[in-house]
Amino acid sequence: MAADSTFEVDDPGTGAIVAAVSDGTRADATAAVDAARQAWAEWRATTPRARSEILHRAFELMHDDIDVLTELIMIENGKPEADARGEVSYAAKFFRWFAEEAVRPGGEFGEAPGGGSRTVVTHRPVGVAALVTPWNFPAAMVTRKVAPALAAGCTVVLKPAAETPLTALAITRLLARAGVPDGVVNLVPTTDAAGVVSTWLQDVRVRKISFTGSTPVGRILLQQASERIVNSSMELGGNAPFVVTDDADLDAAVEGALLAKFRNGGQACTAANRFFVHEAVVDDFTAKFGAAVEAFRVAPAADRGAQIGPVISKRAAVRIEEAVADAVASGARVAHRTPLPSDLSGYFVAPTVLRDVSPDASIIQEEIFGPVAPIVTFSTDEEVLDHVNSSEYGLAAYIFAGDLRRAFKLAESVEAGMVGINRGLVSDPAAPFGGVKQSGLGREGARDGLLEFTETQYYSIDWSG
Repeated sequence: MAADSTFEVDDPGTGAIVAAVSDGTRADATAAVDAARQAWAEWRATTPRARSEILHRAFELMHDDIDVLTELIMIENGKPEADARGEVSYAAKFFRWFAEEAVRPGGEFGEAPGGGSRTVVTHRPVGVAALVTPWNFPAAMVTRKVAPALAAGCTVVLKPAAETPLTALAITRLLARAGVPDGVVNLVPTTDAAGVVSTWLQDVRVRKISFTGSTPVGRILLQQASERIVNSSMELGGNAPFVVTDDADLDAAVEGALLAKFRNGGQACTAANRFFVHEAVVDDFTAKFGAAVEAFRVAPAADRGAQIGPVISKRAAVRIEEAVADAVASGARVAHRTPLPSDLSGYFVAPTVLRDVSPDASIIQEEIFGPVAPIVTFSTDEEVLDHVNSSEYGLAAYIFAGDLRRAFKLAESVEAGMVGINRGLVSDPAAPFGGVKQSGLGREGARDGLLEFTETQYYSIDWSG
């Protein structure tokens, strides 16, 4: 369905307009629910094997189309080619994983403790699911939600970020080619995010909301969802600590730090945001880390040698630069910074390493969402745990230590849903992705991701005589 008006999508690497997309309205949001509800009866009755085969086909098609999808992400998101291609490959794996989960029956059968009856426990699709995805991973955030919803037998209405709708449109068309029936997946790109999502949450036919985005927006959606008790999954903000102990392998720690901090230019909810480095190794770590940062090639995605691309918007660039300036005014110093080419025209921020940062500084307490690494020095494990757990967020954390038992002991004390131990990556379709505290509710990926789109039902069967 074409909307009456359109909105423009730009390339953050150049600022050039690259597409115009239909701008969905509240009426379009309702029409999407109409289609999803009408398709639900047939889709939930489709056998798990049939749903699985469609998802397997979607996985294959994503790999067939990897060049096209990579280019779309590069254009609308600004990611360098390697990052964009890696995202497509990662995104496709959610179709494969949940194709496999769709045919793994879950449930229980047992005798009631008092005898006389048997209990059968099963899981049923929750119904029409509203999915709201962010701009930073325009392919992976779509597949991480759509794949388990379809595997469980739900139909969906999907609102991608206005900054990056093109990848979501391409994936929706790909799903149709894979065999997803009309009405099962309904996409509503829009600049009126609040209007479209609130329309869905007010609609009695929508029984699920799955949102990835900021904690402030998540709070608003949870308030709205509470009015009808809508089943809710929230993957919200992060403020991931990156801990380097005095016995850590510094080369491995630097490699992990580069991945954890600068993947997608730091624009990831799991990105390392606060670096806590032991006083005995902070100089050596900073020197090695900083040298690697200064060697980055910063350029638009069209430059195939780019390692760091732009941030998503001019507003984001200004916010990050102001955060760095505030940190420096408060006593931090710029230890290392990537030189920016003079001919850049997009939304670029120089990758920066800060030293002498106070653990109470704003740049430590708030999510940066950009290519800036502030380093705090610590002296004891007890001290660093106090710093790490002082944040209201608890999505991801990273610990590098030579003694694995020490690393694991630290990890057990960290208040986070995911901890990378001696590695700078925690995301995997086979693992439960999600956080604690203000970082959200529920899990995506693994078996947990499928169960998020189901309701538990049990049957009590008379067994007397």
